[in-house]
Amino acid sequence: MSEVRDQAVTTPANGIASGSRSGAIDQMPDVLRHDVRLLGELLGTVLTESGGPGLLADVEKLRELTIAAYDDASSDAFSRAEDLVESFTLERAEEVARAFTCYFHLVNLAEEYHRVRALRSRDTGDVDPARAPEDTLGGAWNFLVAELGEDEARARIDALEFRPVLTAHPTEARRRAVAASIREITELLGQRDDPRLGAGALAANRRELFTQVDRLWRTSPLRLTKPTPLDEIRTVTGIFDQTLFDALPRMYRAIDALLQDPDVPAPVLAPSFVRLGSWIGADRDGNPNVTAPITRSAAAITADHVLGALLEAAQRVGSALTLDATTTPPSAELESLWSRQHQLAAELTGEVAVRSPNEPHRRVMLVVAERIAATRRRDADLAYAGPQELLADLRVVQSSLAAAGDARQAYGDLQDLIWQVETFGFHLVEFEVRQHSKVHNQALAELDAGGELSPMSEEVLETIRSIAAIQNRYGVVAAHRYVISFATSAADIAAVYRLAEAAMGSAADIPVLDVVPLFETFADLQSSVAALDDMIELPQVQQRMAETGRRIEIMLGYSDSSKDVGPVAATLALYDAQEQIAQWAARNDITLTLFHGRGGALGRGGGPANRAVLAQPPGSVDGRFKLTEQGEVIAARYGNPVIAHRHVEQVAAATLLQATPAIEERNSTAARDFAEIAATMDAASRERFFELVHAEGFAPWFAQVTPQEEVGWLPLGSRPARRGLSVESLEDLRAIPWVFAWTQARINLTGWFGLGTALAAVGDLDTLQDAYRRWPLLTTLIDNVEMSLAKTDERIARRYLALGDRDDLAELVLAEMELTRQWVVDITGQERLLAGHRVLGRAVQLRSPYVDALSLLQLRALRTLRDTDGSDESQDEAIRRLMLLSVNGVAAGLQNTG
Repeated sequence: MSEVRDQAVTTPANGIASGSRSGAIDQMPDVLRHDVRLLGELLGTVLTESGGPGLLADVEKLRELTIAAYDDASSDAFSRAEDLVESFTLERAEEVARAFTCYFHLVNLAEEYHRVRALRSRDTGDVDPARAPEDTLGGAWNFLVAELGEDEARARIDALEFRPVLTAHPTEARRRAVAASIREITELLGQRDDPRLGAGALAANRRELFTQVDRLWRTSPLRLTKPTPLDEIRTVTGIFDQTLFDALPRMYRAIDALLQDPDVPAPVLAPSFVRLGSWIGADRDGNPNVTAPITRSAAAITADHVLGALLEAAQRVGSALTLDATTTPPSAELESLWSRQHQLAAELTGEVAVRSPNEPHRRVMLVVAERIAATRRRDADLAYAGPQELLADLRVVQSSLAAAGDARQAYGDLQDLIWQVETFGFHLVEFEVRQHSKVHNQALAELDAGGELSPMSEEVLETIRSIAAIQNRYGVVAAHRYVISFATSAADIAAVYRLAEAAMGSAADIPVLDVVPLFETFADLQSSVAALDDMIELPQVQQRMAETGRRIEIMLGYSDSSKDVGPVAATLALYDAQEQIAQWAARNDITLTLFHGRGGALGRGGGPANRAVLAQPPGSVDGRFKLTEQGEVIAARYGNPVIAHRHVEQVAAATLLQATPAIEERNSTAARDFAEIAATMDAASRERFFELVHAEGFAPWFAQVTPQEEVGWLPLGSRPARRGLSVESLEDLRAIPWVFAWTQARINLTGWFGLGTALAAVGDLDTLQDAYRRWPLLTTLIDNVEMSLAKTDERIARRYLALGDRDDLAELVLAEMELTRQWVVDITGQERLLAGHRVLGRAVQLRSPYVDALSLLQLRALRTLRDTDGSDESQDEAIRRLMLLSVNGVAAGLQNTG
């Protein structure tokens, strides 16, 4: 498969550009174009070897037709592409779907690697004044110093917190085996940038690339079974190994370089500001696969993993400290530590002393490493009681080295180890239990009735006991948050404490709990402050506030609020809720952390995180940002160390800037100036959204015109797609498959529906353009909708909508799509979607025809599935497989699922 040059004639169906695709090819950087061409040629050869020249010819013919159809909407190429897809045997259709999916994986990795290449080339150490201050830490630091002075800027960095919470919702469509092949190919592609490689080495590299591309093609893209929660937690530990353990210390080091001369060894000033959380293995809201034993096992897996990494790092640091006592004399505190180590383990210290004669720092560190090993194997005689005890020993070594005049050793690799212990502790991630408020209410009703408890209620009590067990073994920080889904009142918080007493036998024995209400629906967001007023009157909450310095965490749900009232009204409601909650926290002298339940897709609060931070209301961030990172977003943001560094840097920079007087004044002024517009947009968008989703028969129609039910067949994640099973109502459908299904149908309705009507209700283009320039919330909303609309395709959408028998609903969707597209283009002042986003626009333009090919294959499968009577089991199985392969491929092509 190789790219060809195509001349376009008219605007394509998604309205991105006229004549843009060939221009997009021209705009590709030469190195990226070369990488894509190389990988495409290798795949083409593999396809010929595997399926003969006929397979490659069919793939190429379909590719050429969809490109022609994309570039010239008036041609007959689209109908010819449909005819070609219908002519394929099921076996050939499956092979073609796999070929396009494989190609997307290769293009994705090439683009990701090119991003890494670009980031490295930009890393000059200097702050580019042309870039926005929130784009880099250096820019943020300069902005802070200019506005607040250096002392206040340092104080804000000291207080910085970033808490990504990893979740495993059913969205990651790639198998781990496929991801492993992609990593191998990426590494090989990167090796080709080495200018030292000669012809022989390049030829060897090409042969290995062939091998890996062949393996990728021959590896089934579909899982045969659903991953378990423990499989999902092991995926997280893989990300930890690949990037986070080493990338975060480098991030801290970059901040330290801003605060002082990096060439002059000095005490480190940068804080370890990242703390990882996890719902994986702990979130049981609607997931029967997460049980108390699973949560305890997940905690054991992550603890063992991080202790293994800390052990290896400590051994490496200790082995390198070959500093003679004559040149680097030990401090009195180091000698005292050595004496305590000897009393604790005389035989061990004797062996270490023989191996490290007259090397006091080395021998202490080697014993430290042995104690970490003992902690890992649960040897109580030698184990550390907790990470703070380990940190105390490491700081003794560090202080001794500094006092001896060796600041380079004191604040080099040893400081990295200290940062790693501070960041990951002995637990790696802080597990957060989540459960639905209705489950708690049922358990309390059964307890009050005095009869036998149901298995679900028994599980609720056992969950509390598992939290206590984890705290006893790994410390309170390992598991102390308890999130309540669909919280509505303080009674929901009180219920958790009552259940904890029932589980443990008394109030005195309950584990430490920070109960976090999650406000999800439109109504709950609006009434959140009243619930919080009652919550802080609860004695258990008051006691916990006294212990934590009046820290309170509150979670906001983006997914269900959007499904509840539509993306526009949800965005406005979330802003209002944050503003009111921030004011409530200030009135009550509470240190507030707002926890944003954001997904990867735009319909679930997705989009650039740093821009979202800067658009928040005054007082709602205040140097602390916490959000969920789910599914494919985890791999996209944290799977590569360079990209992980970049993501954390951007979020940290925005978090530092959001609470500055200039940003707060900008946001509050805009919210005040455009309050009337917001009210108009809210009412109009909700009315339009309700016109669609409250129409009689909408839920079954939605299931008919999208692959919503078929998505549930995919063994994507351990969580079921529904809390219930009925397609007669959307209430039980999780927000993630709601988004996923519309995305697969190339409609992306959850990201934009209602915005066109909302903007039209305002009607004044000049006013809206002014608001777009000055109101960050609207800027972010419209820019995100622009991205969402760019990935839609009207011709594909019409064919999915035709699967139902409701022309009224289909036309309503299409009319709103066109209305929204026109208003977005007019307000942004562009001639087409994404005209101002060169890199993203190019990527969408180049990918869309290939996604169209997979969409046509998916439509063929869906039509057959809708018509089958089940009499031909083998054909039905083949159609189901084609359906799932196309879902997998479209997800890879669009690069977002749910």
